Amino acid sequence: MATNIKVNAQYVLLKADEEYKLFNYSTAIKLYTEAYQKKASLHAIERLADCYRFTKDYLQAESWYALLTKTKGAKPEAFFYYGEALRNNSKYSEAKTQYEKYAELKKSLGINQKNLLLLSCDSALIWMKNPKPIVLNNEKGVNSIAEDWGSVIYQNSIVFTSDRTNVKVEDEVKKGKPFLKFDDPNKAPSKKIYAWTGNNYLRLYLKKNVDTAILFPFNAGSEYHIGAASFTKDEKEMFFTLTRIPNLIEREKGIPKTVKVEIYSSKKKDDGTWGLPSPFKYNNVNLYSVGDPYISRDGQSLYFVSDMPGGKGKTDIYVCHKNQVGEWGQATSMEDINTEGAERSPFFDDDNNFYFSTDGKVGMGGLDVFKAPKNGKDLGAAINMGYPLNSPQDDFAFVFRNKKEGFISSDRLGGRGSDDIYSFVVNPNLNFRLEGIAFNTKTGLPLSDVIVNLSKEDGTTLSVQTDQNGNYKFDLEENTLYNLNGVKTGYRNAQLSQVSSVGLKQSTVLKKNLYLDIIDLFKEVRLENIYYDLDKSNIRPDAAIELDKVARILKENPTIWIELGSHTDSRASDGYNLKLSQARADAAVSYIINKGIDRYRIRAKGYGETRLLNDCSNGKDCTEEQHQLNRRTEITVIKQ
Repeated sequence: MATNIKVNAQYVLLKADEEYKLFNYSTAIKLYTEAYQKKASLHAIERLADCYRFTKDYLQAESWYALLTKTKGAKPEAFFYYGEALRNNSKYSEAKTQYEKYAELKKSLGINQKNLLLLSCDSALIWMKNPKPIVLNNEKGVNSIAEDWGSVIYQNSIVFTSDRTNVKVEDEVKKGKPFLKFDDPNKAPSKKIYAWTGNNYLRLYLKKNVDTAILFPFNAGSEYHIGAASFTKDEKEMFFTLTRIPNLIEREKGIPKTVKVEIYSSKKKDDGTWGLPSPFKYNNVNLYSVGDPYISRDGQSLYFVSDMPGGKGKTDIYVCHKNQVGEWGQATSMEDINTEGAERSPFFDDDNNFYFSTDGKVGMGGLDVFKAPKNGKDLGAAINMGYPLNSPQDDFAFVFRNKKEGFISSDRLGGRGSDDIYSFVVNPNLNFRLEGIAFNTKTGLPLSDVIVNLSKEDGTTLSVQTDQNGNYKFDLEENTLYNLNGVKTGYRNAQLSQVSSVGLKQSTVLKKNLYLDIIDLFKEVRLENIYYDLDKSNIRPDAAIELDKVARILKENPTIWIELGSHTDSRASDGYNLKLSQARADAAVSYIINKGIDRYRIRAKGYGETRLLNDCSNGKDCTEEQHQLNRRTEITVIKQ
């Protein structure tokens, strides 16, 4: 039996590895999870952690990297990515500890890189404790469950990028290898589904003052990714990025090919339609990418991002200017802006202050928005825009629509999809405050380093870390309903509760304490009031109430896996009791799964009479109360 399990696990791992190599991470996750459950291995854990990181599921990534760093044979990079996952989840104090471990193990890590990681954690905690007077709102009328980002103003409406499902996009014409990597140059990737995400390809959408967004009315000349647009002030010319499959692909035999991103432009014709796209001078699809175009208001300067050879980092920002005959001049690197990291989404406001995103400076995590203020004819030193404009995730595509309002794109927690578009208001009225203390439920003592999350109904979330005395505080908006919870590694999340400023007329301080239960791995916890009718396994109404609580705990703690164990007393035969207890455990698990919990997160186990709590074994004379003690249902956390 053990040999068969091992063979099955190896087979599933091979299938998972094939999907992983082709960027099919959503499929690979299912297969690696199946392989891990058949046989836990370093390889399965490592790949699950990576897949969740690539798909930006930061909670699951943290859970798997935590497990990976405790597994023999883990590489130093596991500690780095564990730190990154913790940082993504606002756990900066814990992230700093993992970065320090990584620096100890990775002898080649430069002092500048180490300091950048550690200083970012320290700075983020300060920024969260002292947020900027900015209010963000998730643009629910724009966002979908897919990726939505890169909003720009066009004809007093919004043009943005999305990979949402759209029935007007052409049907798939040929099934082949997924986009970005493909082994056979004669096979085109799917024209319908982008296998990395499992969604459609990116498209430009137009959102007017109506309930739905429509495809932006132009022909980009590509059936693959189209996005990140920029318009001149007169709105007669647009620049945008796209991917296309070139006629000649330079590739090495047997090695999957990565297709690069290009910039194209289109001019509006007299009849109001857009002309055929023209390629940008510096496109070179076989060597490097160019993207994130920002065209100056007068159309004379184009700022863009590229990973072309000779740059400082992963991607740099370049600018080129039109000459007297209207041709683009030399592309020049913005040396004072670029870092060893990745720069993205350049933008100028009406006062010629420059905004961009980067992960190469001290920041909160991922891409942070920075401002380089105008300084005469030049730009001053770049300044981090702080919290809550920046978050532990990627924050980019920052634009103003007027002096106080604008848009930003982010994959911060609480959004509708992977990336969402948020509107922001600078210097709003914040007249109310929420304060409280986080406590350890068991000891009654205050808990430090709890991440307290305050979420509006649209999912927009503010976070802060409790101090050494467990204290936290937030400023509140007027007439707003919030959800409040607390998160700390090794503890169950605090039960979700509500806070409201609706109807408050004057400055008020609201009070709300949080209580967190410690998680004891592999310790059985008895569920009270889980009873079954004699010789039956169906779920009674009184048992359903308790199982609903288990389902709620699993929903509020999405990384926890549990075993649900059912036990009988010693009456009836051993074999019968094992069968009955397994049926009862299966019924309880099925009930919880029907509440929306993934099957792989909960394991049913019938123990029969093998784990009696007293001496009431076969043939012993015991009271009904003593037998009842053994007829129980328990949950055990087997992964957190």
